[in-house]
Amino acid sequence: MHLCSLSSGSSGNCIYVGTERTHLLVDTGVSKKRIVDELHAIDLEPEDIQGILITHEHSDHIQGLGVFTRQYSVPVYATEATLTAIRNTDSLGELDTSQWVAIRPDVPFEIEDLTVEASTIWHDAADPVCYQFRHQGHKASICTDLGDYDGYLVRKLSDSDLLFIEANHDVNMLLVGPYTYPLKQRILSKRGHLSNERSGQMIRELLNDHIKGIMLGHLSKENNIAELAYETVAQSLQENPFTSDIRDFHLQIANRSAHSAILATD
Repeated sequence: MHLCSLSSGSSGNCIYVGTERTHLLVDTGVSKKRIVDELHAIDLEPEDIQGILITHEHSDHIQGLGVFTRQYSVPVYATEATLTAIRNTDSLGELDTSQWVAIRPDVPFEIEDLTVEASTIWHDAADPVCYQFRHQGHKASICTDLGDYDGYLVRKLSDSDLLFIEANHDVNMLLVGPYTYPLKQRILSKRGHLSNERSGQMIRELLNDHIKGIMLGHLSKENNIAELAYETVAQSLQENPFTSDIRDFHLQIANRSAHSAILATD
């Protein structure tokens, strides 16, 4: 199983997950051209994509969906409430809903040789979810756009070989930054975004002895710095019970404007 961020950040998000047989996208928050260019960069064609999974309806996760699915006929998976919200998003243009598939959190489903499961998260959207993928005894988890986490989410993401987790902002940068007070409060709330510190705490609870890669994503351009996110999370992972060298976890930052390194279970 492979996982690769094609774009990650407050301006647009799109992640590839796949096997030799199955190729999926999680979110299409950048232009169709960007998606196609980044797929080409990892030796895939847009026609290879067999499904698009949407986490929620905010524009930085769906803005390329209309154009992409008008050119390439691809099933779209999301919760019923998210599909309704997408249907009501005028900026996407005409949408062919004939291949839309409504899913439910905590109910696994199959796409070719991948088992997919959605899990409920806290965010200010209609019915936001994160996703876990299983293939031949391996597990990859993608979880962004959440204001906080709890024991339920730790259980759902536990035992992952690959982790893609939000590290959206540094709290101090956010507090002294240019955002309005209501926007700052929204980001800091349980229905907002995960801070670097809280991301590190969450990842520490998800550590195991078979993690092959951890990627931090959805970094805010205005309220975070890649090096700061890395160091904050790395500090949280020190003195863990699995390794004396956190480099064994292959911690890295998702690229904002291009594809990132490909994480693999093998």
